[in-house]
Amino acid sequence: MNNKNLIAELIKNYSDTFDYSKKETAIILAAGHGKRIKSQTSKMLHKIWEIPTVERVYNACAKGLPNSNIIIVVGIKAEEVIKAVGKRESLIYAYQEFQNGTGHAVQVALEKIDTSKYDGTVYVFPGDMGLIDADTVKFFKDEFIKSDSDMIVLTGIYEGDIENNYYGRIIRVKDRDSKGNKVIKHKGKVIEILEYKDILNLDDKKKYKTKYKGKEFSYSKKELLENREFNSGVYAFKFKPLAELITKLESNNVQKEIYLTDLIGLFNKNNYSVSAISPKYQYVLMGFNNKSVLKEMDAIARKLAYEKLKDIISIDDPDDFFIDEDVIEDVIKMDKLGEPLDIKIGKGVYIGKGAKLNYNLNLMKNVFISGNIHFGKNVIVRENSHLSCFPNQTLQIGNNVEIFWGNVIKGNVTIEDNCSIESGVRITGSDEFPVIIKNNVVIKGVTYIFGSIIDENAFIEHSVLIKKRIQKPVDFVGKELKIRFYIPEAEGKELVFDLI
Repeated sequence: MNNKNLIAELIKNYSDTFDYSKKETAIILAAGHGKRIKSQTSKMLHKIWEIPTVERVYNACAKGLPNSNIIIVVGIKAEEVIKAVGKRESLIYAYQEFQNGTGHAVQVALEKIDTSKYDGTVYVFPGDMGLIDADTVKFFKDEFIKSDSDMIVLTGIYEGDIENNYYGRIIRVKDRDSKGNKVIKHKGKVIEILEYKDILNLDDKKKYKTKYKGKEFSYSKKELLENREFNSGVYAFKFKPLAELITKLESNNVQKEIYLTDLIGLFNKNNYSVSAISPKYQYVLMGFNNKSVLKEMDAIARKLAYEKLKDIISIDDPDDFFIDEDVIEDVIKMDKLGEPLDIKIGKGVYIGKGAKLNYNLNLMKNVFISGNIHFGKNVIVRENSHLSCFPNQTLQIGNNVEIFWGNVIKGNVTIEDNCSIESGVRITGSDEFPVIIKNNVVIKGVTYIFGSIIDENAFIEHSVLIKKRIQKPVDFVGKELKIRFYIPEAEGKELVFDLI
């Protein structure tokens, strides 16, 4: 099977059916090269706050447009992108085999829609806009409805050094036309978007001229370059005029590509209305083409996470922690119940998806939590400990448990109440052989436990327990069951010799 056929098969297997009863469709453009990121990994799969950027855009659309179809246009490294996002309800993949611009990518996406059956709204989002959120998507939708226009563009105001602004510029109607006549009726209307490279290609000595509603307007090259209002690459369209005009786009530009931005001029020429709006926060518009901007976006995501949590839990270092977004939402819900959480997060702590935090939890420096790790109340996990399990497993920790520094606990493990796991311990539970440690157990010394059941009140030190049951005798009257220096029979003894 060649690559094209493989991708076609993947798209068939991973795509849902387009639902014509849903009147909103989001198109996510995720087909680009990403050459400047200088990585073997697809640009769309680079992570911001541990989530691939294309998935972050998908999540924003799914939450901000909850009753919509979503089409992701893939191209370079299509297989990796499709498998990373996966199969989801109302999600369809489209393949842009040859990268011929954003307008062409939308043309490819619209091939998935039968124009005779659909009449709704189409939204377009760049797949690298990893800080856009559901609130911004909903705001954009509401503003489009409010504007009663046929097309709307989400614009930004460039805040850095103007010579570093490589975005397309928003060209608006001036207060006077090129003949000096005063303009009142259409002042401020969006005429078109001019791409940065096309502006650079203009003659320095000649004015750039364009028309709107029969009037001509002129702009100097300097004026265009110093224009700080830029195109974010986010659009909304009424479907019928979009379907009518999308095929009329041409590639008369420096890059010889089909620009989606040219639709503004086409909409205006065909007497469709175009408007523009800026979001509340400029950072949501950030995209990236290199590692330094990606790192900057990740830092913004960390700051946003800290702002949500800073007055709810204690975080030792705002610049050195990770807490999964779903976990953050769970913590916020717990806080709304009104009882103080008393959760402490040390420097360098990592808390991944699936973790369930609880009251009076203290995760000390460099603790790593990954998977379905469910904490009871009053738990301390000391420095450099590692707790993890696979997605189908659960690691359950009871109340009043202390896990000492440097311990590694993995897999299907249950630690009941009032247990102490002192330093130097390794515990592993598999699907077939989970570990169950009952109440009031102390484990210390260099100890390894796999697939075992340990009854309450046991004291285990310097031992290796593999698929064992530590059971309290019926006539036991002491305070604790002591197991010390238990070592299984060694294998391969015949291969071990003393050095003489």
